[in-house]
Amino acid sequence: MYNILIADDEGITVDALKYIIEKNFPGQCNIECAKTGREGIMLAETMRPDIAFMDIHMPGINGIDAIKEIRKSQPTLQIIIISAYDKFSYAKTAIELSVLKYINKPFEQKQIVEVLECAMNNIKEERNKRNEDLLIREKLENIIPIIQNGFINDLLFKEQFDEDIDTFKKLLEINTENGCMLSIVFGEKKEGNHMTNASGASVFLQNNIRTIRALIEGTFANSIIGNSMANKIAVFIPYEHSSMDYSARSELVNKALAFVHSFTTKYDMQVRIGIGLVKEINRMSESYQEAALALVQSTRTVAHADDVSVTTEYEKNYPIELERDFFDVVKKGATSESRIYAGQFYDWLLTESGGSEMDIRLKVIEFVLWVEHIAFKQAGLSYVFKARSNYLEAVNMLSVDSELKDWFLDRVVQATDKIANMKKEKSTSIIDKALKYINENYTNDISLDDISMKIDVTPYYFSRIFKEEMGVNFIEYVTDLRINKAKELLADDSYSMKEICKLVGYSDPNYFSRTFRKHEGVSPSEYREGIKQ
Repeated sequence: MYNILIADDEGITVDALKYIIEKNFPGQCNIECAKTGREGIMLAETMRPDIAFMDIHMPGINGIDAIKEIRKSQPTLQIIIISAYDKFSYAKTAIELSVLKYINKPFEQKQIVEVLECAMNNIKEERNKRNEDLLIREKLENIIPIIQNGFINDLLFKEQFDEDIDTFKKLLEINTENGCMLSIVFGEKKEGNHMTNASGASVFLQNNIRTIRALIEGTFANSIIGNSMANKIAVFIPYEHSSMDYSARSELVNKALAFVHSFTTKYDMQVRIGIGLVKEINRMSESYQEAALALVQSTRTVAHADDVSVTTEYEKNYPIELERDFFDVVKKGATSESRIYAGQFYDWLLTESGGSEMDIRLKVIEFVLWVEHIAFKQAGLSYVFKARSNYLEAVNMLSVDSELKDWFLDRVVQATDKIANMKKEKSTSIIDKALKYINENYTNDISLDDISMKIDVTPYYFSRIFKEEMGVNFIEYVTDLRINKAKELLADDSYSMKEICKLVGYSDPNYFSRTFRKHEGVSPSEYREGIKQ
């Protein structure tokens, strides 16, 4: 149905338009009429027309002024001017007001039918576009929580994720390099510093996650929300500065208290919120640990890490960022980088620490033991109790200005190498298994989830290392393999197109043809003809 407004003070014009519309578009239009510009404006507000026929010269407010007023609230309205005045100034104004058509009186039936068909087509396109937009929004409502949860998981649990974090930031429109984490914990009631009935709260969260997410989004602007983890939800809050001053921290705490109030008013459950410190995005796991620790060390409903002193204080000139970067590259198995960072830290010990030789030696032992601890954990090495029995003697005998540095760098490189080799071996083993499975099953419908399950790794991890090792993602590799096999079969005239399609893993011949053309620039038939010539 189309709502049509006719605003004209000439009864004969109104009757003629109604007759033409009802005759040519029976049962499709709801028509209402106005005799003045003011009535047209008021009627447009109540009936919300899709199409409007407007006369220019009417008593009181003229048609042009009426159109200007109506356009303020209905910018997409299809407006047709019907006028006995054929003036250039009117036509120029009509163009400025995005009028669909300027028709002079007396008009012909054909003119009205044509302009109505044009207006109706415009409306259909607009409605279709609006429906598509709504469908996209609906899909996004389902996809965004998945993307947000992937981002939170990367922040909290992944070791190598710089490229993925950049992708997530673009998808989620995160424009800052810093932020902080919230740990929101639910329970039946609060007893001291913990919540009771965590299992019941977990079930509650699963059943009410949509409304709780909406409540979090409504309280914390631009927040990124993870899925429930037992009775907890991790939330990332972007922040444009590298630290949060007192007023901003107070504001965040007040928002958290407002969320607690809104939640407990709505549900028969209790909630506590821990808030970590602002850090760079790649250090959000630290912020989350601080948020969780703030709740452990406090009995408050909302606890900020700054208020309960959960962080370590360092002396003013201590290179904490250098230390963090150093251990990060060790964990990644980045041998050359770990050597560089270790050298920079040792240089700091010599020139800026102000410590005695014994302090330097102790720091070297501390770092070497911790680096090797990381290697034991990540490289799966066998621990031998007496393997480091000569460390104290070596550290005490070597000269601080050069020999000790070399010893230190050697131990760091050895430990990092072990991590790198283990990662490489594991990746190689996974890729070998994956390629074997793909080559044996590419004729079937195989997915990322299928192959990840087969080789017993998560889809995320498999996807990442496959791209790193092969240079293309899983889908691109399988497509390349299938198309190359298809090219081999196309050289043999004994195979029909339908048979080839099935033999290379495609159930839909049309999809196979489109994929082949996209890959090779020609259709399968054209390719076969080409190799015959």
